[in-house]
Amino acid sequence: MEGFLWFAFRGEELLLLEGEPASVPRRSPEELGLRVLFRQEVGELDGRRCYAVEVAPDAEAPEGMAFQDLRGLWDSDEAFFSVAGRAKQIVEWNRTHRFCGRCGTETETEFGSEPLAKRCPRCGMVFYPRLSPAAIMLVRRDDELLLARSPHFPPGMYSALAGFVEPGESIEETIRREVREEVGVEVGNIRYFGSQPWPFPNSLMIGFIVDYADGELKIGEPEEIEDAGWYALDRLPKLPPGVSIARAMIDSFMDEHGGYPQTFGKSE
Repeated sequence: MEGFLWFAFRGEELLLLEGEPASVPRRSPEELGLRVLFRQEVGELDGRRCYAVEVAPDAEAPEGMAFQDLRGLWDSDEAFFSVAGRAKQIVEWNRTHRFCGRCGTETETEFGSEPLAKRCPRCGMVFYPRLSPAAIMLVRRDDELLLARSPHFPPGMYSALAGFVEPGESIEETIRREVREEVGVEVGNIRYFGSQPWPFPNSLMIGFIVDYADGELKIGEPEEIEDAGWYALDRLPKLPPGVSIARAMIDSFMDEHGGYPQTFGKSE
C-alpha cells in the first residue's frame, strides 16, 4: 500500500513529515510501526488515494515525522488542507460514535456504503458523519469592515463574525442574532457568498456579505469576542489565512475597492 497518502491522527494531531511544505507519509501506519484503530478512504490528492487513520493515543511519531495540530496548517496548500480536514472529521466521527446513542450497543461501520454510516445492530439506528451548519458574515459599512477577535485566535488576528445555526432557526435569523449578540449591532441586505467545510470541529461554514443597519458596537460575551472594531481599507489588522472563507470574503471586498495597500499584501 505504499504510495497512498496516509492522514493518520493521534487525537487532534496529524502525523506529518518534518520540513516544508506540509506532507503526510506514503507508507502505511503499520509499516511505520503504528497501531491502527480505524481507517477509511477519503478521496484523492494529486492523483493518489488518501486514507484517514486513527492511531493509538500513545503512538510515538516515527523518525523524521511529528504529530501536529491541524490548526498549525492554515497556511498550507488549500487542497491538502481540505483532505486533511475531511480526514480529521471522519476520524472524529468514528471515535465519538462507537456506541449507539439510543440503546448503548456498540455500532458497526458500514464500510463501502454511500454515504458513510454506522449502524446499531440492536435497534437499527444509523449514524452519519456529523455536520454542523454555521453562518459566517462579513459586515460592511461603506468602505469599512467589521472585524472581531476571538480569544482562541492566533495573536493579533481578526476575522469575520460567525456562529452556529440553532434548532428551528433560518440562516438569516442566525446571522441577525449572532451579530446582535456578539457586537450589539443590527444588519440587513444579506447576500450569499459561498460555503466551505471547516474541521473545527465539524462545520459547514456558509458565508454571507451583510450591510450594517443600526447600533453601536458593544461586545456581548467576552469569552466569545474579546475585541471588535470598524477597519478602513488602509488600516487592516492581521487577517485569517488564505485557506479560509473568511479571508476569501475579505479579499473580495478589497478587490472591489482597488486591492490591498502595497504595504499589506494578500500573503500577510
